[in-house]
Amino acid sequence: MKHRLFTPIKTLFVSLLLGVLFTGLGQAAEPAAKTRKVVLGAGCFWCVELIFENTPGVVEVVSGYAGGPEKNPTYQEVGSGATGHAEAVEIEYDPAKISYEALLTTFWASHDATVKNGVAPDFGPQYRSIILYKTEAEKQAALKSKAELQKKLGKPITTEISALTVFYPAEDYHQDYVKKNPNNGYVRNVSQPRQKETEAKLK
Repeated sequence: MKHRLFTPIKTLFVSLLLGVLFTGLGQAAEPAAKTRKVVLGAGCFWCVELIFENTPGVVEVVSGYAGGPEKNPTYQEVGSGATGHAEAVEIEYDPAKISYEALLTTFWASHDATVKNGVAPDFGPQYRSIILYKTEAEKQAALKSKAELQKKLGKPITTEISALTVFYPAEDYHQDYVKKNPNNGYVRNVSQPRQKETEAKLK
């Protein structure tokens, strides 16, 4: 009688124990996020997109707008300079292959950050040099790298360093623009040479 009485209890206990074990295994099996994202702006986003698409360790680059208060801005609105947004790119990268600091090194090499309000040949607030951080660690790393470059150059760095609030992807036709339009005049005379110059500086 004693054996029969405790059998259901034992069965219930074993079932609960197995459930806990399998739940724990299931949670442990969930893959951790392997990539991170950073938002940077350095003039025309066609150029910046091309530069980072050719950076080892970068998974994907999306052109867009960030740094201003306007919600859901269009290319025409940002181009007017009245939205507060800058043309920027969202860079998804693998931290096991490239660090945030290394991305900043490429960023600084990609343009003259001592020139205010734009990157040649494009000028205006929508083309300003900007680093948009998500964490305190990113902020400190950005401030440190800016200070180091400023000391090296002996000139003020005009790059804005601000907290990222939201990144708006640009219209579809802007994505992979250089790849889709290799014979475009701007692409041939500005974007492609700028990418090659950045690459040469990093060697």
